[in-house]
Amino acid sequence: MTKKDGLYLDEYMPRSELVVERVCVEGPRFPVIDFHTHLGSLTDGEETEVRERIARHVDQLQAIGVEHVVNQAMRWGNELIGLLKTLAPWADFFTTFGGVDISQLDEPGFPDMVEDSLKRGVDLGMRGVKIWKNVSLGMKDRSGRHIPIDDPRLTPIWDTAARLDLPVLMHIADPVAFFRPVDRFNERFEELQHHPDWSFCSPELFEFEELMEQQERLIKNNPNTVFIIAHMGSYGENLGFVGECLDKYPNMHVDMAARLAELGRQPYTARKFFERYQDRILFATDCFPSWLEHMKYYEFLETWNEYFDYSSSGVPGQGRWKVYGIGLDDGILEKVYNLNAKRLLES
Repeated sequence: MTKKDGLYLDEYMPRSELVVERVCVEGPRFPVIDFHTHLGSLTDGEETEVRERIARHVDQLQAIGVEHVVNQAMRWGNELIGLLKTLAPWADFFTTFGGVDISQLDEPGFPDMVEDSLKRGVDLGMRGVKIWKNVSLGMKDRSGRHIPIDDPRLTPIWDTAARLDLPVLMHIADPVAFFRPVDRFNERFEELQHHPDWSFCSPELFEFEELMEQQERLIKNNPNTVFIIAHMGSYGENLGFVGECLDKYPNMHVDMAARLAELGRQPYTARKFFERYQDRILFATDCFPSWLEHMKYYEFLETWNEYFDYSSSGVPGQGRWKVYGIGLDDGILEKVYNLNAKRLLES
């Protein structure tokens, strides 16, 4: 295509002419616990500089209504020790979920290593476990096979977490479109063009449907372990499926991290979902403090606003659509914003 024929897709940025009432939201109606954040490189570097960065980070979060965050660190051993030491001055603000060294899966001492590692983490102040998608979508065992998330060899993690009253936050799958061919039918085409490494459409990898089967078996086979399935239970595009799982498995919860785009384009379905499962949903963003981004989460949850941007970027990263608010009642809002998280963290 030549320029005279029109625009390239990434140049097309239409401005809506729709005129509708929009309620301005400048903060959450209740204090917020963000259950899914990552401090990342904030904690790396010279001690004085790190502490100054973290202090600014905390101030920024508090300024946008966040009273507490759960840092999904995925660290263990000496790295976890160092992290918790760094965060000690803000122990009332941060809760840390650590990780497990799954690279030792095929070692004969793996179960003992898991137990020792998690017990040590608890003694240091760790309050939960975070397992990332790389287990099934990246790592391979000694035989060269990808590791299903319901692999029996991982059972020591779930058993030990249950004994120690540690909730386990799981990131198991990415958006469904990431598992589909990157072609003209893919609704996340632009995003995958910018990030080709985010595509999991490969015969060597588990298909999305296989991951959902593994996820359900994992939760079913470990009823004593509390699982928080991140990103709307891995399947924000199909809340009916997520709801069926929540109905069947009382040990399952979900967080809404990085799924505002999915939830906001299905406001009727999303509102019914939040009403029905109001005790099992955790507020989460998976992003650094940003007034603009956080206000969009609050706007979605608190108002009936129509057809607004879910992102502050020029071209929305997760798809060319707008979102709608679901106007939750205060009783549900408070549960999602903080009460559900407090119940899990204080159990």
